[in-house]
Amino acid sequence: MRGKQGGEGPCFSQALRALRQRVPTRIGPSLERIRALTALLDEPQLSYPSIHITGTNGKTTTARVVARLLEASGLTTGLYTSPHLESVTERLAYCGEPISQEEFAFTLSYLEPYLACVDGLTEIPVTYFEVLTAMAFVWFQERAVDVGVFEVGMGGRWDATNLVRGEVAVFCAVGLDHPELGSTPEEVAWEKAGILKPGCVGISARQEPGVLGVLRRAAEDLGVPLWVEGEDFAVEGRSLAVGGQVLDIRTPGARYEEVYLPLFGLHQAQNACLAVAAAEAFFGGRALSQEVVEEAFAAVSSPGRLEVFSRHPLVVLDGAHNPMGARAFASSVKEAFAWDRGFLVLGILGDKDIPGILREVLGLAEVVVVTRNTNPRSAPPEILAKEVRRAAPSSGVVVETVPDVPSALEAVIGAAGETDAILVTGSLYTVGEARSYLRLRGELGPERARRAWEERRE
Repeated sequence: MRGKQGGEGPCFSQALRALRQRVPTRIGPSLERIRALTALLDEPQLSYPSIHITGTNGKTTTARVVARLLEASGLTTGLYTSPHLESVTERLAYCGEPISQEEFAFTLSYLEPYLACVDGLTEIPVTYFEVLTAMAFVWFQERAVDVGVFEVGMGGRWDATNLVRGEVAVFCAVGLDHPELGSTPEEVAWEKAGILKPGCVGISARQEPGVLGVLRRAAEDLGVPLWVEGEDFAVEGRSLAVGGQVLDIRTPGARYEEVYLPLFGLHQAQNACLAVAAAEAFFGGRALSQEVVEEAFAAVSSPGRLEVFSRHPLVVLDGAHNPMGARAFASSVKEAFAWDRGFLVLGILGDKDIPGILREVLGLAEVVVVTRNTNPRSAPPEILAKEVRRAAPSSGVVVETVPDVPSALEAVIGAAGETDAILVTGSLYTVGEARSYLRLRGELGPERARRAWEERRE
């Protein structure tokens, strides 16, 4: 199945067009399509063990750290995460390397006859996310990975990834985000608890009491253990360091002291600790070596999650898209950095808790530039501006409205001094577009970067 290199075979742009046609206009909770597809493919996702990761915030970082820990332990890994920031190829990785455009196109081409068969069996065609999930299943099998690390797309119980073996089920912090998952944290937790399977080990971050109660009951019903942060494992020491932080971590298997993590924030320290516990559970409770943890942590990156893009001025990108994530971003950026004036670039999807996000981040900046990303669900800048003024009516915050992310960045770059901070947040879509444009700007300069941006969007 593996595609040839050198541009032969189906091209990547054609694959992208075919994939984008599968973005659903409506969809309900169902595993019907992905079950039918994997049955035709002879269940590739069952050919290797897996670690399955859900939660409201922290999933991608936790998945990345888990994969690095397994790789440092000598295993080959397949890593599946979502959403992507700049290219869909980011979602599938083998031992830290994203799938190539050629392999992506060939893998999708390989699936086409199977997709056509399932499309004819169901009312709704196989969806964008289901196709990508099936691609991960078969590509990891083709690569003969030792273990697959899968991030849930949304929820858990009805998520397409929930067909994996899931020897370890990881629960990052659970809160409110997608309204279709429930109106209370407990309802959301019930959906996410659906990734627990007989014979697995559950690993949970610190949770609200009601959420933890739901997870405990689900584990008890299946007769599986649930390791909980604060009881079975914890970050017991943390200090700031250049480019990150130094951690002391306690787990059921060992104590790992003074390990450098090149990520900022208490929440990222907790995500890393959660990942260590998950790796130990995968190895049957056996401790990792100090050297393995040090090697893995040193190799970790988490683009778009409290990512320092540049220093003078300070530019930080964070895809916080709900109040819980925005709170973690705000506290972490204030802990790790200092600046004179703050410039906030905000682009938020219209179906998110906009007032809740604003409550957490408005104190970071004197100037707020509101914009929209290219996602059709992005809130209009005029609406965001009204919400900002409503949330901070007498704070003296200057609010500016611009039509797109590149224009927002140009506005703040032109106004910010070397000791100021530009903080881009509100959505991973906003951060992804900012990241792409800033890279183009660094390579081409502002005018050519804008032209290149427009050409890419056509």
